[in-house]
Amino acid sequence: MYKSFFGLTQNPFNLSPDPAFLYRSAQHEEAIANLIYGVQSRKGFIALTGEVGTGKTTMLQCLRDFLHAQNIPFGFLFNSQITTEQFFEMVAYDFEIPGKSKTEVLFALNEMLIERANQGQTTVLIVDEAHNLDWKVLEEVRLLGNLENRRGKLMQIIIAGQPELDKKLDAPEFRQLKQRIALRCMLKPFEESETANYINSRLAHAGMSEQAVFPPALLTEIHVRTEGIPRLINCVCENLLLTSFAMESKTATLEMLDEVSNDLRLEWQREKALA
Repeated sequence: MYKSFFGLTQNPFNLSPDPAFLYRSAQHEEAIANLIYGVQSRKGFIALTGEVGTGKTTMLQCLRDFLHAQNIPFGFLFNSQITTEQFFEMVAYDFEIPGKSKTEVLFALNEMLIERANQGQTTVLIVDEAHNLDWKVLEEVRLLGNLENRRGKLMQIIIAGQPELDKKLDAPEFRQLKQRIALRCMLKPFEESETANYINSRLAHAGMSEQAVFPPALLTEIHVRTEGIPRLINCVCENLLLTSFAMESKTATLEMLDEVSNDLRLEWQREKALA
């Protein structure tokens, strides 16, 4: 709707994760590097945690692109509200192995992993929203990590989730899984300078090399109200572009931001009202 008005070729603030728009901050570069290193070095378990909207799913998408490029088979468990039976059904589907029961799937999976290991190859299982997994399912995930040979783990398992995942792993019943995690990556909200660079980067990728829509003072205020969380930044900036377009203005203002903040019911707005 507003792309031609601002001279954009793409939507710069789409809420759907898109590796093409990845802003390579220091922490995101470190996270993807650790994920790839963990897979290539056959470290077994790797944990990726971060608050809602900090970019975990985008990191996993980048990892999936890498695995595709390297022809490394992987399974992606995106629905954490499942039973153990459904877990093995999803594993069988993702890895295209036969079997309906847990026993059948495990035999087929083990055979596939050994065959790939003998060829010097590895296999990856990615578990998103792992903080919501039932204890029994998480235990099955842990047991898959026990499959190994002299060269290392036969399956590399990435578990990603919100900070509640770290708290869950601290529980006594999960201590065996916690001890098996070889690498940990944590994503945090942006600093103020990162928020500005993030917005400028996405606009540049969408066709606006030198953005003038969001003045420096407004960028600072966007950071404050979104608390540096990428998903919120996208939502606010998307609405600001729409508002600017509706008002036929090439520059967003603080008044527009106030309106957007109120419409989105930002926590900043509520705290201001209670002050």
